[in-house]
Order: sequence, then C-alpha cells, then structure tokens
Amino acid sequence: MMQSLYTSSTGMLGMQQQIDTTANNIANVNTIGFKKSRAEFADLMYKVMEYAGTATSDVTKSPTGIEVGLGVRSTAVNKIFSEGSLKQTDNQLDMAITGGGFFKLELPDGTEVYSRNGAFKLDETGAIVNSDGYKLVPEIVVPEDATNISVGTDGTVSVVQAGQTQATQVGQILLTNFINPAGLHALGDNLYVETDSSGQPIDDTPGVNGLGILRQGFVELSNVQLVVELTDLITGQRAYDANSKVITASDEMLQTVNGLKR
Repeated sequence: MMQSLYTSSTGMLGMQQQIDTTANNIANVNTIGFKKSRAEFADLMYKVMEYAGTATSDVTKSPTGIEVGLGVRSTAVNKIFSEGSLKQTDNQLDMAITGGGFFKLELPDGTEVYSRNGAFKLDETGAIVNSDGYKLVPEIVVPEDATNISVGTDGTVSVVQAGQTQATQVGQILLTNFINPAGLHALGDNLYVETDSSGQPIDDTPGVNGLGILRQGFVELSNVQLVVELTDLITGQRAYDANSKVITASDEMLQTVNGLKR
C-alpha cells in the first residue's frame, strides 16, 4: 500500500481540526469577552531509508540521507488571550478589563471560575452577578435604595443612596491572574477554571502587579478578527482539497499498477 494514502489522510484530519477551530472563532465573533483559539501542528515521525553521514564509498558519505515523512499531527489548540476592543454601553454594571486579569465568580457548588466577561447585573439580594446568576468574588451587595453606582479603575465600588449626596464604598473588586492563562480549562459560557498547567490564581487590586484596570460602562468584545479567520478558513480548505487530491492521485497510481497484469 502506498504511504501517501495514509500521509494525506493525516493532513485532511489536521485541516478538519483547523477548520473546526476557525468555525468556533467565527461563531463567537460577537461574544463578549471571548478569546480566540489557534490550532497547532507538528510533523509525525520519519521513515529512515538512509541516515545522513552513511558511507557511500571508501571516501564519501551521504550528505543528507533519505527520510520520508509520515504526515502531521495536532499538538495543541491554544487560547489567545490578547485584548479585544472595548464597546461603550453606559451601563453602570458593565465593566471591562484593560490589561491582564480575570473576574472571579463562584458557581452554585462553590467552585471558583474566571471570566473576562464584565457584563454584570444585580440579583434579588442586590449582589453583583453575571448573566447566569453566578456571584462576583468577593461578594459585593448594592443597597436597595442606591441611586448611582460608581466603579473606580482600581475596583472600588461606591454608591450614592437616596437622600444622600456623599458616596459610600460598598466593596472592592479584585482581579485574578495566572502565570499561564493558556493553561486554563474552558468550561463554556465565557468561564475558565484553573488547572495544573495554568498555575495558582494570583488575586490583587486592579492596576497592581501586572493586573489591568477597570473601565466602568464598557464591555470587552471578542478578540476575533474576521479577516484573519476567513483567511485561515480559505487556507485550511485549500490544504484539505490538496490532501484529497494526493489521495486521488495515489489511487490512480494503484489502479495503473493493478492494470499491469492485463
């Protein structure tokens, strides 16, 4: 059997994964806080028919050898945590992070998760929560009679209550960072959870120790660039087509060999 059949099949599988990754990026082009992914590949092992440096005579050696590659394999689908552009909403509870860091949230079972989506709301108790009702950590409760909410760039949350003119501080938003954010496990719903590869979470005040600052009244849009994704889509499609043509050519060559007996 011709090796090119198997080699090209690995190429088609690899390009299928690239297109799947690109499709997910394009599907989330308008998802707040979404971070795009990139498929990465490496060549497979090589079949060595002659090692470089093998003697070809008493005084000469092979300068290159003969090594035939056996295809490609997927090595990673890497999350790219570059910043997306900011969109002004003028919503008092919308917050965007300019720089590094994540908002920390708590799931109903107590699991701590992390997100770049700062489109927050208030629940029935006045606590700041995300769209699924997961509370911001540390918990911040806005008084029922608050008429204005102010969030400083350092995460200080202050409110002006009915009948008052002076703002009162009701909480402090902290951000969390990781040594290797790409090692976080994506749960969906714009949420991530730490892993052994991400490192331990580092909590601190916005603007301190490499953490970004907060921008109230803004949300961070997806960092997907459609022009780049569509180019990757075309590249993946053409590579997929090219690998399929190699399989067709190999099949025609086998057909020719099978016809020799006639």
